[in-house]
Amino acid sequence: MNKIFTGPSNRIGALRRFAVAITVLACVGQALLGFEQAIVMHLVGVFTAYVVELFLEFTLARSEGRATRFSGGFGNLVDFLLPAHITGLTTSFFLYTGDRMLPIVFASTLAIAAKYLFQVRVQGAYRHFLNPSNFAILFCLVAFRDIGISAPWMFLSGLDGYWDFAVPAVVLVTGTLLNLLFTKRIPLIAAWLGAFVLQAVVRSVFFDQNLLSMLFPATGPMAFLFTFYMVSDPGTTPSAIKNQILFGAGVGLLYGVLTVFNVVYGLFWALAVVCTCRGLYHAFIAKADSGGHSGVATPVTPSAISSAA
Repeated sequence: MNKIFTGPSNRIGALRRFAVAITVLACVGQALLGFEQAIVMHLVGVFTAYVVELFLEFTLARSEGRATRFSGGFGNLVDFLLPAHITGLTTSFFLYTGDRMLPIVFASTLAIAAKYLFQVRVQGAYRHFLNPSNFAILFCLVAFRDIGISAPWMFLSGLDGYWDFAVPAVVLVTGTLLNLLFTKRIPLIAAWLGAFVLQAVVRSVFFDQNLLSMLFPATGPMAFLFTFYMVSDPGTTPSAIKNQILFGAGVGLLYGVLTVFNVVYGLFWALAVVCTCRGLYHAFIAKADSGGHSGVATPVTPSAISSAA
């Protein structure tokens, strides 16, 4: 069976740089770019994710009679909280709740809890298979009618002229470098974008729709965040190049099918469905390897701390 995670050093390096990049984006966005969301929303999302992650890990460690994964010094604590940090910021970036903070608290809580609830046995250890941020965002959008997605203009309202193109270009370059050097998910991203373009071309030919208007959704700030910080999450995507291509292409093509049937929030649905199919595949493999029995899984080790996007 192919390994589904990058090595610990690459993974921690990627998480550190992802966390720094998305934090800088939030700070610069509030100070210079004209982000419409209040900074308190990001702080609430991150703080909630920290608390829930620490509580669940402490509870799980006590039940298993082992040391917590965040023990061993401040540096280890920081590294342990990196996925929660990214998750809290991601959910607060994507969800627009007006001036209400409780929905952000709920979304961050649900995202972290999903890592512990939706797991499958892979090579003797339980790993989460649903992208935490994507699952929480989709759940909130479907369950609560008064919660929506942040509009692209809400992230660039303080800019005009060439700056409208400069900022997305910076996100594009930094996101590409992060995934190229650390997560090694460039094949997945390329397959996802290629499939997105393909489905747009097919829809324009067979459904008489404007091609450019169908490509525009992939050019905004939210699309860049989805591409470089969510769909490429190393903790819930394959590492083998062939499997990366299948995963990314599956998300892009399924998005096209969902859009044809007028399914809203198609990007989030597509990622959730592909992640679920991948989880079911690994569950089937695990059952077959154990001769039809569930088997005994070893606890997740510090080197396999699940990442979030």
